[in-house]
Amino acid sequence: MDYVEIQGEKVPALGIGTWQLKGEECEETVKTALEKGYRHVDTAQIYDNEEQVGQAISDSDVSRDEIWLTTKVWTSNFEHDSVIKSVNESLEKLQTHYVDLLLIHWPSEEIPFEETIKAMESLVESGQVRNIGISNFTTEQMEKAQEVASKDIFTNQVEYHPFLNQDAVLEKCREKDMMLTAYSPLARGEVMGNKVLKEIADKYDKSEAQVALRWLIQQENVAAIPKASTENHIEQNFEIFDFTLTNEEVEEINELKNENNRYVDPDFAPNWD
Repeated sequence: MDYVEIQGEKVPALGIGTWQLKGEECEETVKTALEKGYRHVDTAQIYDNEEQVGQAISDSDVSRDEIWLTTKVWTSNFEHDSVIKSVNESLEKLQTHYVDLLLIHWPSEEIPFEETIKAMESLVESGQVRNIGISNFTTEQMEKAQEVASKDIFTNQVEYHPFLNQDAVLEKCREKDMMLTAYSPLARGEVMGNKVLKEIADKYDKSEAQVALRWLIQQENVAAIPKASTENHIEQNFEIFDFTLTNEEVEEINELKNENNRYVDPDFAPNWD
């Protein structure tokens, strides 16, 4: 396993994402991922699967302190008291006394960042949260969030894959010693069949997905959280630590970013313009 070192913390560079996973499927996915060696699990209040994630971790032979666990506060809970109440509910569902990382899931135009962040910081003081972060924030919003925070913002979790340019966000993350956590790192499966990725993958006897993930985690300050529901995909996504892309191959993949395509659900996307 490779690690991202941020603010004195070591975070597994590859995690298991759980968006759209529900019920028994979610529980089995997380159990399998932990069995295969994953030590980074990502969930959120709005995913409606924290209970299943918590049960999988509880049933696992892996001790809680070996797992980097992230959850996110949903927009309906951004007011101070709602943050506290909802996170306590999340902890109960997750069967844990703390999460390693708590994120603001989307920027809000209704509730000031400061109110939500101050509530999150109080949870750090109480030991229920170890680090706080943001998700789907633009570079301007990243600056505003850090201005009102008394603690360092740990990550900005954004859509990032070979077909989307996130250079500005990544540069800002590096400037502030923040992690960029890449969700939808396989572009909802669109990486499969791409000519550039396929040619590189064939050199290493790997898949296009494995090359895309390798490209991401080779970047400084970047972690990736692909979603996978089958044991085969969970295992394949994890088999990216036995090869390294050359600088030339990285540059070839970088060229794909000019497509600048987003695959995130438009109903959830913030205004990126």
